[in-house]
Amino acid sequence: MLRTAKSLDTSNARAIRRWIGGRCIHASPSNLPKPRLNIRALIENKDKKIEDIARRNVFRSSPSDIIHTILALSEEHQRVSSRLHSAIAASKALTNDGKSKPDPEALRRAREVKALKKKYEDELAEVDDQMSILAESLPNDTHPQTPLGPESNAKILEQYPPTEKLIPPSLSRDHLNVAKTFNLIDLEAGAKVTGSSWAYLLNEGAMLEHALVSYALSTVLKHGFTLVAPPDVIRTDIAARCGFHPREHRSALQQSYTLGPSEPGLVLAGTAEIPLAGLYANTILDLSKGPKKLVSVGKAFRAEAGARGKDTKGLYRLHQFTKVEMFVICEQKESERVMEDLKNIQLEIIRGLGIPYRLLDMPSEELGATAYRKYDVEAWMPGRGSWGEITSLSNCTDYQARRLLMTHRRHGPSAPEIDKEGHRTSLPFVHTLNGTAAAIPRLIIALLENGVVLEGGKIRSLRLPSALRPSWFSQSDKVPIEWI
Repeated sequence: MLRTAKSLDTSNARAIRRWIGGRCIHASPSNLPKPRLNIRALIENKDKKIEDIARRNVFRSSPSDIIHTILALSEEHQRVSSRLHSAIAASKALTNDGKSKPDPEALRRAREVKALKKKYEDELAEVDDQMSILAESLPNDTHPQTPLGPESNAKILEQYPPTEKLIPPSLSRDHLNVAKTFNLIDLEAGAKVTGSSWAYLLNEGAMLEHALVSYALSTVLKHGFTLVAPPDVIRTDIAARCGFHPREHRSALQQSYTLGPSEPGLVLAGTAEIPLAGLYANTILDLSKGPKKLVSVGKAFRAEAGARGKDTKGLYRLHQFTKVEMFVICEQKESERVMEDLKNIQLEIIRGLGIPYRLLDMPSEELGATAYRKYDVEAWMPGRGSWGEITSLSNCTDYQARRLLMTHRRHGPSAPEIDKEGHRTSLPFVHTLNGTAAAIPRLIIALLENGVVLEGGKIRSLRLPSALRPSWFSQSDKVPIEWI
């Protein structure tokens, strides 16, 4: 029995999965090859990686134990590889000894060598599997400027308007009060038909969703994005390769809706980022003309919607909602610039809606598994009396690309694919970034709570941004709207 860390039996893959809290990518196999992770870089920078993992606070177990287990497995891998090569050499020597008719001793020796070769091959595969399971579960590196610690340590990069000019908190502005007055939302019917945290949007509420989607798409498409309509159902392996591991130390499946026993390997996508990333899985891309920029309108399905106290009220945290998602594939040298470009598109959309906002550089414990750096934009929601997240933007560097096997061809005279010795060089992995263009329910909350007009504490009318008017097809006058 191979033991490489205290209290860990690495000969048992299931034990490792339990030890790391289910954070392994083999949730359900796909036809993709194994991920290509940079184990050498991990070993060479082990101390930095241990510190990095600890700052994210994503594991039950000690980061030091995990990294040192990988180191021990790597050493065992080298030892078994050496034994296997010796067995292969011995087998070749017996095959080429020149005897036309082997004697019994030679036959016995050949059988022994064959058995040894099979034994070492099995051991090598087992060690490789254990090392891969652990390495695949590790989070991305962290940007040096990322704040450390929990969500409360987020750094405010920008805010508009200043705090003293925000609308004061008021329960009269609660989006559910506004929605009830104008018959925009029906949560009771959603609970009756499906369950808690499912909603119907009605009348101008549904029109508001349509107008927001159209406005967000028109803004994003001006920046050279390609519109994609992806499937909402994905393989669990694809989701896991994208880094959708548990937060709060739960399995990914507990946060996803499965299709049931008949299709145990399929789940509903929690975000269009996953199928958009999967579009180019195991693909060599041509990025000579610049980044590949995709945008999608899809439904996001979140099984954990009812787990966060007051955030479950109204539209703030639903099991299903509409989202416009941006996804960009680029070269390594471009990803930080692309992140700033995506941030500017997000702010363009929000400013066009006139929503009070603040831009945050999110701290290490909010990065999840995939993000190297993450920006959130929060909107002021006076009915809730607090700020609420409306967009998120992550630079995932090559974290997803290595797991999904997304590479790109080198281009230009200084980037040959054949080295000086005539050997083909490895193709570089792409970098991936994803950002919300519009999370519809959160935007509806912000627009209703900031736009409602009160007279004597009573709801009189609704002010909406003129940016939505081109896509507003409602002829009803039941909701008095002032376009601003």
